[in-house]
Amino acid sequence: MIELYSPAEIEAMRPAGRFVAATLAELERVAEVGMNLLELDDLVARRIKEAGAVSCYVDYHPSFGGSPFGKVLCTSVNDAVLHGLPYDYRLKDGDLVSFDFAAEVDGWVADSALSIVVGEAREQDLHLIDTTTRALEAGIGAARAGNKIGDIGHAIATVARGDGLSVNTQFGGHGVGRTMHGDPHVPNDGRPGRGMKLKPGLVIAIEPWFLQTTDEIVYDPDGWTLRSADGSRGAHMEHTVAITEDGPIILTARD
Repeated sequence: MIELYSPAEIEAMRPAGRFVAATLAELERVAEVGMNLLELDDLVARRIKEAGAVSCYVDYHPSFGGSPFGKVLCTSVNDAVLHGLPYDYRLKDGDLVSFDFAAEVDGWVADSALSIVVGEAREQDLHLIDTTTRALEAGIGAARAGNKIGDIGHAIATVARGDGLSVNTQFGGHGVGRTMHGDPHVPNDGRPGRGMKLKPGLVIAIEPWFLQTTDEIVYDPDGWTLRSADGSRGAHMEHTVAITEDGPIILTARD
């Protein structure tokens, strides 16, 4: 079921968006070589408690998950790109890490992700992050009332393919509102002018993710972490976006 929200309801989503954005901004500042993924998950758990927010991940157990997630943050390192389950691992110099975080504040959910490199970065990793960032910006730019959902995917894929990357459509964006994952599915590829018409009041997470040399993914034994099939590195960017008469509003924008 696709829900459309009133301008007042979209305004009510802003605190959730600000909280998610601020938490990711803090992770971007504090993540460094030597930090343990479990320490970062604990940090976010404290921020959730302090804010009176609710984790969207701890008890989350969709059909594709091996078990309830059990943590509050997704941490995907190097060749992992999605749904990384935090474990006892200390970040190393040059690690490419993606943080994906969703939380509920006052009954409303926001979802966002970013990728960074800790320590000295490889040029190809920075290029991958830049491509994924530009693809997200292109997807948001196409998220306008009157466009079709295929326009979003087409905009994302055009950036990716322009940089020689292939696109996986198994996992992509989704509706957001009272719950973390809802309709519609927002694939990272599409045909312009095709698919569902975008209407004011639709709130979606747009989330391009790419791997350097493949679009094939495999599961870790933990039943959650998704890695590239060939060991190449991945990057993931995401924002929660409201479609309005006046254009897209990025509810999880980071200052």
